[in-house]
Amino acid sequence: MGTASQLLPREAGAWLEVLVDEAAAGAAPAFVLLPSSQRDAHDLQALAKALQRRGHTVLRPLPRGMGRSSAPGPDLSLHTLAADVACAIERLLGRPAIVAGHAFGHFIARVADLEHPRWVCGVAVIAGAARVFPKGLAQALDVAADPERPRQERVAALQHAFFAPGHDASAWLEGWHPHLAAAYRRAGSMPAKDLWWPVSHAPVLDLQAAHDPWRPPGTRDELREVLGDKVTVHVVPDASHALPAEQPEAVAHALSDWAVRA
Repeated sequence: MGTASQLLPREAGAWLEVLVDEAAAGAAPAFVLLPSSQRDAHDLQALAKALQRRGHTVLRPLPRGMGRSSAPGPDLSLHTLAADVACAIERLLGRPAIVAGHAFGHFIARVADLEHPRWVCGVAVIAGAARVFPKGLAQALDVAADPERPRQERVAALQHAFFAPGHDASAWLEGWHPHLAAAYRRAGSMPAKDLWWPVSHAPVLDLQAAHDPWRPPGTRDELREVLGDKVTVHVVPDASHALPAEQPEAVAHALSDWAVRA
């Protein structure tokens, strides 16, 4: 089961590259997987393959500025990125899909549900940060993503902010796109979180990691407290903020099981 690459036309001559992992049988719900901040869709390959083996077709859009996707323009926003998701679903599937966003990717998933509900039948929040996360983690992200920093310093930041004890944090020394950090931080504020956080058309799986410093135990139910019975909370043990990389099989199992019940 190989991975295909599709290049889709977007606005004003822009292009969107989408990796497609097509399942042999098409009855199971399809997924769109969105990576975390400054990282690309290749991070999610193990998860995509695990879902594919369970009968799910998976789309993995390459964020603007990564792969063959066009560079982000000055007006890049969550509106733009959510529209990319809807375009991929419409053009490559022609039916609604579950949009699963890892960390920052869940911002895009939630806005896609808000603005393009026709194409979103479910939202999965994978290691999404708390509404207000602890101080120091954004700085750790900057250190981890900076190839100019000493290796030891970067590994320490990765271990602190992304990987559970006993896991090899050096696995994420590569694969960053720090030159896009400012563009995506601006994009993440448009629209403001207050506009999409308390709204969901589709059911939501809030898939958390047991050791994620971005999501302290006291915040486990904060999304369910806002959206009520639309939200299912599931906690994966032995994982941190890099949840799909640390536990791809466990994440795939939770996603697939929820998808057929949602």
